Amino acid sequence: MENRAQLENIAVVLHRPHFPENIGAAARAAKNMGIHRLVVVDPLDCDLTRILKMATHAAEDVVAQMEVHDDLRDALAPFQYIIGTTARTGSHRRTVMDPRQVAEQVVDLSHNNQVALLFGPENRGLANRELKYCHCLVSIPTCDAFSSLNLAQAVMVMVYEIFRAGATMPERFTPKLASSYELEAMYDHLKETLTKIHFVNPENPDYWMQSLRRFFSRIGLQAREVKIIRGICRQIDWYCGRHDAHAQSRGSGSKSP
Repeated sequence: MENRAQLENIAVVLHRPHFPENIGAAARAAKNMGIHRLVVVDPLDCDLTRILKMATHAAEDVVAQMEVHDDLRDALAPFQYIIGTTARTGSHRRTVMDPRQVAEQVVDLSHNNQVALLFGPENRGLANRELKYCHCLVSIPTCDAFSSLNLAQAVMVMVYEIFRAGATMPERFTPKLASSYELEAMYDHLKETLTKIHFVNPENPDYWMQSLRRFFSRIGLQAREVKIIRGICRQIDWYCGRHDAHAQSRGSGSKSP
């Protein structure tokens, strides 16, 4: 079936999966829907024999090309758009979309961007410290009586919706966004600068940065815009350094009574 989604630009990312069988089943689900890139971050057990048993012969190529990373930030660095899966919602979390809504975005984004579908550990899902890397959140609707999904089931729902959307949606243009590496460097720079001018509480800057992360995630910054923001930060840093040097000079030049 012809598909308008650029499936080669979409990856399934599993963060701290507990069981090799779930990695293999996720690889098979991804391959079913034309996605060949699988990224595994800090797995508790990465037994290749058990992974291949569940992946089956058909998805051996996905497993053979599987990327394994120790650190989530490093694993996500090349991606321009990251979608975090979550079963929990609340006032402390951003707006959560359903898979069909997200799939339509992914189809458009995949033409000029590397897109990551991020899934958390089987026992707890993604924590806030991991969701902070995400541009948007998605939750799979389930029956209240039994809402728990197996990891590979969740992967299949997401990749199916993307494949389906790609087969039915009209073509639309979406620009290339800044990579996660570029964004995280910008956030580090912003935090340092805003702490320096006392815009954020120096005792807990990450808490105050959450709102800025959400704001910029909604916008979808391009690389050029990230450079502009970092240029503003550098100018503020320069001015603060100049001001401090001037104040120090005045202090050292004053005479004691």
